[in-house]
Amino acid sequence: MNIFLSYMVLGLSLSAPIGPINAAQLDKGLRGGFMHAWVVGLGAIAADVIYMLLVYLGMIHLLDAPFVKAFLWLFGFFVLVYTGVESIKHSGELSAADMRGSEASLSKSFTAGFLMSLFNPLSILFWLGIYGSILAKAVNDYPMQQLLIYSGAIVLGILLWDVTMAAASSIFRRFLTIRVLRAISVCSGLSLVGFGFYFGIQAARLLFFH
Repeated sequence: MNIFLSYMVLGLSLSAPIGPINAAQLDKGLRGGFMHAWVVGLGAIAADVIYMLLVYLGMIHLLDAPFVKAFLWLFGFFVLVYTGVESIKHSGELSAADMRGSEASLSKSFTAGFLMSLFNPLSILFWLGIYGSILAKAVNDYPMQQLLIYSGAIVLGILLWDVTMAAASSIFRRFLTIRVLRAISVCSGLSLVGFGFYFGIQAARLLFFH
């Protein structure tokens, strides 16, 4: 049980650092409430599970090729900058009606989280570096069934953080004024654009200076 909890804490600690997913969850939570923020996290987890399976099947090294990495950085750049600009552009549209509820599609929120995580080479580095090394060690120490349980514990930790972020953003929207919410939405958008440009610089380095 202690080992299970330690893997869960690992999942929590990996999700906690501020990144594009957290910024997107905050923005979606302010606009649409708990469900929209949570679904962004679920989309990101779906992409994480895909990478977990690729590591598990030993196929992750195919994604380590410079050309593939450059494509991922570049696509991540477009996804993040587009999402960030949209957030800034529509921040002025936040109104009392938005605070009561959002008509935006949950599937769009899920897709946004999924694409952000899927085209994030940092996700690949994590799953290859951390999960890959955990897998290499655990495969010698534990039976396959236990290995799957511990992998599930990591996902559970990530899921727990997503629920926390979704709850925090939906609480913010209830207690903060519309002006403050608009400012936070702009900051979230700028954060996403910032991460996007970081991705773009990494893509340029791989394409032109590698």
